Amino acid sequence: MEFKIVGRTIGIIWILEAILMLPSVVLAIYDRQPIVTWAFIITMFLMLTLGLLLWYYCRKIKKKPSYTSEGIVTVGLAWITMSVLGAVPFCISGEIPNYIDAFFEMVSGFTTTGASILRDVEALSRASLYWRSFSHWLGGMGMLVFILAIAQSGKQTAGFNLNLMRAESPGPSVSKLTPKTKETARTLYFLYFVLTVLCVIFLLCGELPLFDSLCLAFGTAGTGGFGVLNDSCAGYSPYIQNVLTVFMALFGINFGVYYLLILKRFKDAFRDEEIRLYFGILVAATLLITFDILPMTEGGFWTSLQHAAFQVSSITTTTGFSTVDFDLWPSFSKSILMVLMVCGACAGSTGGGIKTARLLLLGKMMFRSIRQTLRPRSVQLIQINRRPVEESVIHNVSSYMAAYWALMLISFILISLDNFSLETNISAVFACFNNIGPGFGGVGPTATYADYSVFSKLILSADMLLGRLEIFPLLTLFSRYTWNKKV
Repeated sequence: MEFKIVGRTIGIIWILEAILMLPSVVLAIYDRQPIVTWAFIITMFLMLTLGLLLWYYCRKIKKKPSYTSEGIVTVGLAWITMSVLGAVPFCISGEIPNYIDAFFEMVSGFTTTGASILRDVEALSRASLYWRSFSHWLGGMGMLVFILAIAQSGKQTAGFNLNLMRAESPGPSVSKLTPKTKETARTLYFLYFVLTVLCVIFLLCGELPLFDSLCLAFGTAGTGGFGVLNDSCAGYSPYIQNVLTVFMALFGINFGVYYLLILKRFKDAFRDEEIRLYFGILVAATLLITFDILPMTEGGFWTSLQHAAFQVSSITTTTGFSTVDFDLWPSFSKSILMVLMVCGACAGSTGGGIKTARLLLLGKMMFRSIRQTLRPRSVQLIQINRRPVEESVIHNVSSYMAAYWALMLISFILISLDNFSLETNISAVFACFNNIGPGFGGVGPTATYADYSVFSKLILSADMLLGRLEIFPLLTLFSRYTWNKKV
């Protein structure tokens, strides 16, 4: 393994993260909050110093092919250290005095989970609220993808760059939209930025203040869920809620489909099987919940439809915003939301969960097994969008699902030591591993994760990282085989 290429990239990430704290410093100065100002300045100085030292020491890289392990290790270390350092301003300012709580909050931010330990969000300074929400935007598309979009790269790091993108981008497989990895990263971030700006504009049209619009747009774009009000989105107008419903659904779409639309390949975009399944799930779940909650909703059918559409869009895309306390809904509606937690958004989007692409593959794998049982000697190919799926992809999906359920089970058993209700613990693991945020019971939309022990918070933090990085980059990071210099 070439350790210097890992160290150099990590150093750049720390430097970039420090620079991106500047808006929070400006906000703190404008609001005349010296303690918060110095908290961010001290953290920036620490990160810049460490980043520059690491970059300087690792600046010279041997000209040799980069192995997959470098990319995977870089992604794993980057996400852990971003959260470790990103939590420091909260502790220095005293707004979240317990470092484990601050770390949990920052992991939740970067992984776009939205799970929080804060009982009173509105007590935070605007500088901290901005940094907290902006971490969603950074984590949505990925900090490393951002670096690939803006940094210069040579031929010796081309393979390393592609491995970075594959390890950080959510989905069963990642392909380049353009021949060059850097151009693909730029295309992704261009689409991401344009959609975010559109979201901000529509929110401003609803007479929402600029600060609230930016924070909500960051949470929507990254499908994160951090808000600036204690009631999440319940206090906003129906117009604002409807705008968020639409944009949450849009950010749950594979960005490759938007690229097809730009190329005017409309037929390919609309024939995409994953997109059709994604919208089919959204529509079906919305209608089922609408009629289920209709008897208990004031305002009739359209109000029920509005709340159902918002929560389905929020949970399916793993955003985590809420307009009502859905923990009070009938069991049928809550069961549907629990299933949607697992389903997740499309591959190649900013959403979490298993991903619609994997669900599609799993369904086709099941039907292939049935056909092969009836005709053992027949050769059955699995196709998606009229293209055969490689057996390696099918194997990876099977491995992912095995690891997914095994880790979920282990996490559930470990946090059960805190002796909370079964519903609370199951939904907490589901919500954190699938990067959703609110669950049911003690971690419902009106509650927080503050009552969990330090041990459980660390377990749930690990779940958030595992879920965002698709399990294997983080597991590989702690494998002894990965650190073998001969690999």
